[in-house]
Amino acid sequence: MLALWVTYLIALNFHRLSNFLMNEIKPFWQEKTLQEMSRKEWESLCDGCAKCCLHKFIDDDSTTDETELMPTDHIKEGEQMSYSNIACFLLNDKTCQCSQYKDRTTLVPDCVRLTQDNLEGVFFMPPSCTYRRLQEGRGIPSWHPLLNKGKPSAMHKAGMSVRGKIVKDSQVNIEDFEDHIVTWPLNDID
Repeated sequence: MLALWVTYLIALNFHRLSNFLMNEIKPFWQEKTLQEMSRKEWESLCDGCAKCCLHKFIDDDSTTDETELMPTDHIKEGEQMSYSNIACFLLNDKTCQCSQYKDRTTLVPDCVRLTQDNLEGVFFMPPSCTYRRLQEGRGIPSWHPLLNKGKPSAMHKAGMSVRGKIVKDSQVNIEDFEDHIVTWPLNDID
């Protein structure tokens, strides 16, 4: 009888302790600001949707033939940005990962390396981007790999990645770019 009572007390305390730990230990993205995160934590926030690898266009009446396809690091008042379904030639369209991640900024000079220091100035991140969501105080989306055992399948199933929706920039004639403007990258489901 005493052994049964001791086993009960141990189980009860274990249950209380696990409930305490579950309620008290919060994930790093709820405890730290983006600025406070380590590089490893920062990198793990990338949901892997690859929407940042899509070509975007800014509708601007003052654009000339010489400046039309030039990259920009800002958007002016009155300008509107449009997303396309045209992705960088380095993007693996099945995994939604860059095939040359470490060398991407050398191979594609206008590829932006998102950091804590430049996040506020990167205006082209889609509304569903986890970095943008956290910056805006909206939290991590339910489909994020960090909330799904590190697996991107929930993101793909929710339709939040570029998988199955893109063409490579190396496959599209520059005169046809306007035919590829889409709105689905602006979707954000929660």
